[in-house]
Amino acid sequence: MKSLVTKRSIVIAGHKTSISLEDAFWKALKDIALAQDTTLSDLVATIDSERRHGNLSSAIRLFVLEHFQARAHVHANDGSEDDKRAGSAHAENARTRSMMV
Repeated sequence: MKSLVTKRSIVIAGHKTSISLEDAFWKALKDIALAQDTTLSDLVATIDSERRHGNLSSAIRLFVLEHFQARAHVHANDGSEDDKRAGSAHAENARTRSMMV
């Protein structure tokens, strides 16, 4: 299934900018903003101010990925020993795959 990229305008620090993201990332970003009791614009402004390199769309994708990786890590640490071993194995597989690329 093809993921649709949607371009949206957003105001960051008083300046209007356009950001292109896949719908799944827009939804995740909105969910994170809601959970953090902040606006989408404020969350994107924070991401923008903390990015080290790359474009804003890429920084947002990495932020969303890191957010859910951290949640998975916390969940793995709260789970049973079997859950922890499965999480550790998954993380090791991900590291191995990233080294192959």
